[in-house]
Parts: sequence; C-alpha cells; structure tokens
Amino acid sequence: MAASLAPLDGAAAKAPAPDIAACQPGGPCAHPLPVKVVVVTLFEIGADSGDAAGEFQLWKERRHLDMRIPFPQSYHDLYYDPKTQVLAMVTGIGTARSSAATMALGLDPRFDLTHAYWLVAGIAGIDPQDASIGSAAWARWVVDGDLAHEIDAREIPKDWKTGYFPRHTKGPNDTATPPDPSGGEMFALNPALVSWAYRLTRDVKLPDSPAIAAERARFAGYPNAQRPPFVLEGEQLSAMTFWHGKLLTDWANGWVDYWTSGKGEFVTSAMEDTGVVQSLTYLDRIGRADKDRVLVLRAGSNYTMPPPGEDAATYLLHENEGYAGLQAAVESLYLVGSKVIDELLADWGRYKDSEPR
Repeated sequence: MAASLAPLDGAAAKAPAPDIAACQPGGPCAHPLPVKVVVVTLFEIGADSGDAAGEFQLWKERRHLDMRIPFPQSYHDLYYDPKTQVLAMVTGIGTARSSAATMALGLDPRFDLTHAYWLVAGIAGIDPQDASIGSAAWARWVVDGDLAHEIDAREIPKDWKTGYFPRHTKGPNDTATPPDPSGGEMFALNPALVSWAYRLTRDVKLPDSPAIAAERARFAGYPNAQRPPFVLEGEQLSAMTFWHGKLLTDWANGWVDYWTSGKGEFVTSAMEDTGVVQSLTYLDRIGRADKDRVLVLRAGSNYTMPPPGEDAATYLLHENEGYAGLQAAVESLYLVGSKVIDELLADWGRYKDSEPR
C-alpha cells in the first residue's frame, strides 16, 4: 500500500495532494518534492505542537509546516510547506541518530534536494567566556570531540593536564600540526555563507527575561556571560558525552584551537552536528546534497561551566532539572534562523544557483 501524507489541520487539508502521495518512503518517485530549505532540529519535548517547545515546535507552528510526510526509516516524521518548500526534520539526540537521519533523507527519492540549503538549529551549552545563555552562534567550524585517545585521569603522567588527547598525537602536550581531518575530526563550513548569515542576523534582538538575567548575573568576572543574549560567530564542538565544568571547558577550548590550527574559537557544545555534516559531505559526492549550503546555528540553553563559587557537580545536576535558558534559546534559534530562511526565499531566483556572499 502506498504511503500516505497526513495533513494535520484544515489549511493543509485544502492543499492539493503532492505527487509523492503515491511514493513509498525511500522508494522511487517520479515527481519528487522540491525543497529549498531543510531545517534540521535534534529533539522535541512531548508533542510536536501545543505544549512546551523543544527545538522543532516553533518551526512547525510558525512556518506552517502542516504537511506530515511519513519517514519510517528514521526517528521522526517530516513536515513540509508546499508553498514555501521548506522541510523540517527531527533527527533524534546523538551523532548516530543525526547522521542516520540525514543520510536517510538525502537518499530518499521522494525529495529533490539539489538546490536545498540546510540549517541545523539546536540548543547547546555555551562558554561563559564568549556569550550568555539565549545567545545564538553561527559555527564556522564543526569539531568532533569523540575521536580521541583516553587514559583515566588517575593514571596519567604528572605533566599531563588531561588523559584525553587527539588521535595521531603522542599525548596532550604534543603540539604538532594537526593531520588532515579526513577521519571526521573537523569540518570547515562554507566561510562566505556563514559570514553572510552572521552579517544578516547580527543585529537581531533576541529574547531576554528576568530569569535568565538573574542567572547570567551570577557569572561575575565573565562579561560576555553577563550580556543580554546576542548573535555571534563561534565554533561548535560535537561530543556524545554531556560534559560540564571549568576544566572540561578549558579542554574544549584547547581541542577546537588544535583542530582549527588556532583559527577557531570554541563557543557551543552539543552532540549531533558532526554527524549531520559528515552525512552531507558524503551525499555531496553523489549530487544528493550540497555541502557548501550548510549552516549550523546553536543557541545557549545552559552554560558549559558553573558560576564562581559553585561546584561543577551541583550546577550540572541542577541544570538537568531544567535548563535556565531553554525557552530563550529556542526562540533565538527561530528568530535568527528565520531571518536567513526569509532572505533565501525572498530572492530564490538568485540563491537557487548561487550561494549568498
């Protein structure tokens, strides 16, 4: 039996059925849906609409992504607006799910992704040395934090700061030039596209609240952490372990500095982005996606380390009960990301064949 498309409200029900209604998920499709932008979110809280918003809900509700498209080969069904040709996905948490979901979409013949731009939009831990919760950072590099060697800290040599160090090195004190990161250790995004997105959005006013103002006020001695939310450029470190603390924040800064040869600045911590970008890199080789049309936007829902005077364990466990900046972060992602999408759609005749600069 052919897969069905399930519109979720009256507006979507009035739209003519798209050609892919007769196509099986992953199967051949004579008339694939054209896609201009793919919004990649990583998780949702509860329902897809009508309750507390995770990363996906605002996109679905505010951009009228009412056409539900079955996607059984992945974590979550897809949602699409036939008018704007914007498609949104929820990959599931973690690099394994994000890479599998991205590859599954890229290889699905029901979609024409030839000219699509990909916007990864997710919450993150944010380094208080660089920004405040609620702030949104455009990544220039996406760095993997999992591909490494490790020795338990209780067994490391006395002159080692950490037992965690890059492959191809002789320890954490080895400052040799990084090897070619073809193993997936680091991905450089299209610098012209990232710079364009930042210039377009750097003056966007982001949401603030008394609650997050009180939280950032605790970070005495960290002026960027005490600023109201703002848009910046800064690198994203992907690692499957939810790490936290001053020492690990120092490690993250050193890790990103190493893999970008001193050109990058660690700003946000998350899990999925190297999986997404790795899949798109492979898909680019067969013409199913364009790796130069990828943007990664992360907004701080929590700090990567505690404020002065509080220990890492206490702060982490408290944050796990509910991130202080979660709602501000998802609003920031929508506001900043939508400005980019609106510009792409408004001048699609130009951007279909040539990336913004």
